[in-house]
Amino acid sequence: QVQLVESGGGLVQAGGSLRLSCAASGRTFSSHRMGWFRQAPGKEREFVAAISWTGGSTNYADSVNGRFTISRDNAKNTVYLQMNRQKPEDPAVYYCAADGSTYYTDSNPREAWTYAYWGQGTQVTVSS
Repeated sequence: QVQLVESGGGLVQAGGSLRLSCAASGRTFSSHRMGWFRQAPGKEREFVAAISWTGGSTNYADSVNGRFTISRDNAKNTVYLQMNRQKPEDPAVYYCAADGSTYYTDSNPREAWTYAYWGQGTQVTVSS
């Protein structure tokens, strides 16, 4: 079982930066692939980024590739999302998620169904 708590959301100016954190409880955090998703009002939840359990492999949505960076610190049971050059389309509730499988998995990291554990979300707002 993994419990996730996001933090770091808030108001940021367009073009600015923000770093989200996701603190995990549970002994198995380091063995789970982790992902970030976001959901804007009236829209479906969408994939943002994912990182393998080792941290050696990352995956990004086209809309954030080159601007956002996902990382993890397994010693601190924490995964991060560094968001740079914020755009008007970035505001949303951002969710951290842990894959239902541990270690290696061949499921698509962009699919929400593969993640069994979710945080409560943190709001990101971008001002123009």
